[in-house]
Amino acid sequence: MGRLLLLALAVLVLVWLVRRALRGRQAGAPPAAGSAAELVACAHCGLLVPRGEARVADGGLYCSDAHARLGPRRP
Repeated sequence: MGRLLLLALAVLVLVWLVRRALRGRQAGAPPAAGSAAELVACAHCGLLVPRGEARVADGGLYCSDAHARLGPRRP
């Protein structure tokens, strides 16, 4: 009976340690500034798109080629 209790306790501690280690990896560091994961607003419609997918035209960032051709939104 004592061995079974000790084995169960060892398994619980091992599971706790593994979960704790995995949880630390998932949190990770935030993406660096200027990375592809950074969201930028389209200068025409305001839609947020990842910087890596944004179209650049006339100094502005756009969500699509069509909005890049239209240019910034006018008030």
